[in-house]
Parts: sequence; C-alpha cells; structure tokens
Amino acid sequence: MSKSQELFERAQRSIPGGVNSPVRAFKSVGGTPIFMKSAKGAYMYDADGKQYIDYINSWGPMILGHAYEPVIKAIQEKAVDSTSFGAPTELEIEMAELIVSMSPNVDMVRMVSSGTEACMSAIRLARGYTGRNKIIKFEGCYHGHADSFLVKAGSGVATFNIQTVPGVPAGVYNDTLNAPYNDLEAVQQLVDDNKGEVAAIIIEPVAGNMGCIVPQTGFLEGLRSICDREGIVFIFDEVMTGFRLATGGAQERLNIKADLVTYGKVIGGGMPVGAFGGRKEIMEHIAPLGNVYQAGTLSGNPIAMIAGYTMLKTLNEYPSIYQNIDAQTEYLHQGLDTVLQSSGTPYVINRLGSMISVHFSEKPVIDFASAAAANNTLFNKYFHAMLAAGIYLPPSAFETWFISNSLTKEDIDRTVAATASFLDTI
Repeated sequence: MSKSQELFERAQRSIPGGVNSPVRAFKSVGGTPIFMKSAKGAYMYDADGKQYIDYINSWGPMILGHAYEPVIKAIQEKAVDSTSFGAPTELEIEMAELIVSMSPNVDMVRMVSSGTEACMSAIRLARGYTGRNKIIKFEGCYHGHADSFLVKAGSGVATFNIQTVPGVPAGVYNDTLNAPYNDLEAVQQLVDDNKGEVAAIIIEPVAGNMGCIVPQTGFLEGLRSICDREGIVFIFDEVMTGFRLATGGAQERLNIKADLVTYGKVIGGGMPVGAFGGRKEIMEHIAPLGNVYQAGTLSGNPIAMIAGYTMLKTLNEYPSIYQNIDAQTEYLHQGLDTVLQSSGTPYVINRLGSMISVHFSEKPVIDFASAAAANNTLFNKYFHAMLAAGIYLPPSAFETWFISNSLTKEDIDRTVAATASFLDTI
C-alpha cells in the first residue's frame, strides 16, 4: 500500500470524504487521491517521494512555479512581525495601489480571503447598487460555493453530477437565472423576460470550470452592450484569468470593460487571498462608505499580502513572462495536436494564453453541454495513464490546465510522449 493510500484511509476517519475540497477526492476519475509533500518549480512530490510534472499549479496561482524563492523569502521575513493584526497596515495600501495600477477599469479594490468570498461580495454589491435582486450566470461557470453560484455550476459540482444542491433555498434559485455560455440570444431573452429586475451578469471571461472554454467572437462585447442598455452591472470573475492572461487580466487581453472584477489565485502567490474591485461609483457603496456590508477578520492578512504583492510586482516588472508562458502553452498545444491527430481519436483542444484543456469530442466544445457530451470516460483513462507516467493533470475533465513559467520544453516533450503512449493503447 502506498503512503497516499494509507493517508487517504486515515483522512476519511476525520475529514468528510477524506479531503477539504471535493475534486481532490478523485471521484470523477476514480482511484486514490495523491497526497503531496513538497513542490519546487514545475514539479510536485508525493508522500512516497514520486515526482510529477504539474499541470494544475494549485489551480492557477503558481504562475511562476512552486516555492518561488522571492515569495518564500518575503513570507519568512514578514512572519517575524506577526501573522495577523486585525488592524490596517501600509502593505494593504501598497497591494491595492499595485492592483489598481495593473488592472483596467479598477478604481478601488477590497481585499478578502478567497475567490468565493470575492464573487459573493461582488454580487451583493451589485444588488445594493442597483436595488435589484436577480443575477444572470452561465451554465458550467463556477464562481465559488456561495448559494447563488451553485445553480448549474461547473467544476467540482459538475464533476460530482450535482446540479440541484441541497441546502440552497428555492428563493435563491428563483433569483439566479442561467444561460448557456456563448449564447447571446439566451441572455437577451432572460433580460427581456425579467425587465428591470437583473442586477448583474457574472461570467468567467475565459471559462475554466468546464475545461477551458474561450468566448466566441462578439459574445462578451454583446454582454457589455446589454448591460449598458439595461443598467446591469457586468462582473468579470477573474479569479483564474486575473494576472494570468496578461498584467491586466482578461480585460486587457480581450479588450472588454467590466464594471466589477473579482480576483484570487495569482494575487495570493499561493496564500488564501481574494479581492473585488471596480468603478469608484460602485465601490463607494461598500461599508464603511456605503450601506452594503462586507467584512473579514483576516482580509488583508499581512502574510497573504506580502506573498501576493511580491508575485504581482514580479509579473508587472517582467511582462516577458507572459510571452514565455504563452509560447510554452502553444508548444504543448502543437505537440498534443500532432499526436492526437495521428491517433485518429476525436478530440478538441481549447486554449487561450496559459490556460488549455483536452476534450475527447467530435464536436467543438463551446459550453457546458458540449463539454459534458465529450467522452469523459476516455479522459479518466487518460488521466490515470498520465499520472502513472509522472504527469499530474486536473483530476476532472471539467477543469482547465494551468501552465507555469517554470515548465521546460523537455517537460512538455515528456508530456506529449506520454500522451502518444496512452493513445497507442486505446
């Protein structure tokens, strides 16, 4: 029995399902989850000491690789001063100023402790600002586990085939309207049917929770126009895309303006951090300036702030990192494309920047329905073959892969070769 098997058996006695976040349980792909002990650069090492090339990178934040030395050093130095104050610090101001300077259309920012909290707070703010209750989200988009977002969510919820979540009140369902991703007409119909009642449209500008799904030409532009006409707050959930697709995130990369933006992942450098920000006229409705209440004892935690500040400062000072990471992802795309095409296996590769996913599908994967219709049983076999080869992919067909700057061409070549070996067995 491996050390991971022993740990999983032990974990299940004190932790529900043996994990603290459901997708880690490997229920979608089957088998025993791998317990990690350490990581450096592009590699993770499990409890038995086996090395894996990492394609999840803590689900996105390790854009510069694991244990990035300037971040680790900054955390160590800051921890001496105390791990928490519960009072404001200058570092919080520096972090906010840096985010505002890097992010288009963000005048003010409020720090929180997770992406879920950021999205939940942004929705509350939009409702308070507009005086409306309903929101529009998209099937397969995951904005965290707040009640409003668990209606036809993707990612872990899709992985476990949970589309009606116990514990979410009927009233929440009634106020949460869903449309297929990339379907502008469906959104317009929802707006027409709920005239003057929609507070916000929230979207992952590049979806990462049904695999990587790229917005089709004109889709985001159309949503922006609808919001402008109807007085709806347009929210970009950039928890995944923020500071990963560009220094200014998806807003910069896709040249689309949002009214509010949520952040997470990269801005914490691996620590638990989230943030939401946007136009001053909206952000001033948050307490203590306004009546929309939001608070958090550990918001702006100094250890989280110094980790995120160090990470963002590096990305801001060295924009060539984005050119490199995009080129590495393109190289991976080309390699996978070659071996998959040669095998005759139906497939779709979706990619934008350093986000990429493989779908075993005969048709384009443009929304949750097409992602769910792919041969995800084959993906599960692929996952385990790659795991055996020392390559750690997301343990679900409904998750995007994330590339780190520390990945080498040799790592990618090994990944492509392992894919070719798997395809030879089917």
